Amino acid sequence: MSRRTPAAHALLAAACLAVLSGCASMAPRYARPDAPVPQDFGALPAADAAAVPVAELDWRQVFLDPQLQQVIALALDNNRDLRVAMLNIEKARASYRIQRADLLPSVDASASHSAARSSAATSSSGTSQVSRSVSAEVGISSWELDLFGRIRSLKNEALETWLATAQTQRDTRMSLVAEVAGDWLSVGAYRQRLALAQQTLGSQRETLKLTEARHAQGVVSGVDLAQVQSSVESARADVASYTTALAQARNALQLVVGAPVADALLPGSDAAGDAVALAPLPADLSSTVLLQRPDVLYAEHTLKAANADIGAARAAFFPTIALTASTGRGSDELSSLFDAGTRTWSFVPSITLPIFHAGALKASLDAARIEKDITVAQYEQAIQTAFSEVADALAARANIDEQLDAQRALVEVTQRSYTLAEARWRNGVDSYLDALDSQRSLYTAQQDLITLRLSEASNRVTLYKVLGGGADAQSGATAAADTAP
Repeated sequence: MSRRTPAAHALLAAACLAVLSGCASMAPRYARPDAPVPQDFGALPAADAAAVPVAELDWRQVFLDPQLQQVIALALDNNRDLRVAMLNIEKARASYRIQRADLLPSVDASASHSAARSSAATSSSGTSQVSRSVSAEVGISSWELDLFGRIRSLKNEALETWLATAQTQRDTRMSLVAEVAGDWLSVGAYRQRLALAQQTLGSQRETLKLTEARHAQGVVSGVDLAQVQSSVESARADVASYTTALAQARNALQLVVGAPVADALLPGSDAAGDAVALAPLPADLSSTVLLQRPDVLYAEHTLKAANADIGAARAAFFPTIALTASTGRGSDELSSLFDAGTRTWSFVPSITLPIFHAGALKASLDAARIEKDITVAQYEQAIQTAFSEVADALAARANIDEQLDAQRALVEVTQRSYTLAEARWRNGVDSYLDALDSQRSLYTAQQDLITLRLSEASNRVTLYKVLGGGADAQSGATAAADTAP
């Protein structure tokens, strides 16, 4: 029967205490706060009882245009904000691993060799002496037994911080997909506006040539000629303005993508308005869908972290037990280090009991509780903000189709009015002022239709974003790498 050394008994006792300490926690039991918003969003436009939740759709099922898909994939691979968010996750994960490691003892090995010479004047024998010491040890240094869950609470706090950081990255991806789609659509809208302005300028220049010829013949007055000239200059100004706006819109797109975007990937001036599909909305869209949004999940993980901090603050009122133990060999010569009789060991348990800290511990607990109250309010605010965003997007969705129909009808009416007014002017029935007013009305109606089409497409993007779509978006290359064996 083997005989255990005192050090072995100490290590066995420490292991038993470690098992018992793993069951302790002084953190309050977590309960998710009630959502301070209505249970549903009421009647929805184009509701479908069999609709798939938007958050479950792949972004390619929503953004149908192949050019737009390539631009989004390019952004997912190159955007710097997304890259920083991913690195922040790795940093938070490393911090969690550091905190988790404190639950287990740190075992270190050490070896030392020392030599010292004493002079004859200080030696008791009257001769100089050389003393040597050699040791080799392995042991645990100041391992805190987590009997009251302080370290475990700190570990849980680090875990929730890591998970919250992951939600920040999901939110960054979701916002990136929506922002790229919005900027891409804006480039298309400015191309359409520029093409319309250039078309109008060309038409006005042809009218100016005709008017100048008729003025030379004395058929058209100088007033009509000046009016045509003013319309030409106004069209020139619009062309210059939209050229600048298009260049800026393209720069904004390339900035968010994080890489140059080729001309072949940009929408044309005649691009159709079906680049973004609208997923059918469930007939009974519950506000509980908001709980899966990354920003709401971030707020909830932050709340859980604050809850764990309370446990750590409570545990600080109780004794702290730490163990230091080591075993090894010691000798005055390296050659005899492992001979019989050279075994050494030490076992140094310590206990620290807080007695007087001038109210610091109570203040720390109060601060942790107040911090939790703050995070509860922030969590509720995140849900309210999410509900408001969805409600606003749904409200715009409910009426935008009717606005588009009315605007298309307005364009058709103003087109007929301009055609008739121009014919009457060419036939000398009316002055050019009537034709100019009709032309300006048509131009404004056409520009407003482009703006409204952009608003309709942007509303589709917004609905996809606010309902939690795109949070797990990946480019094709990234998705393939993640699924590879």
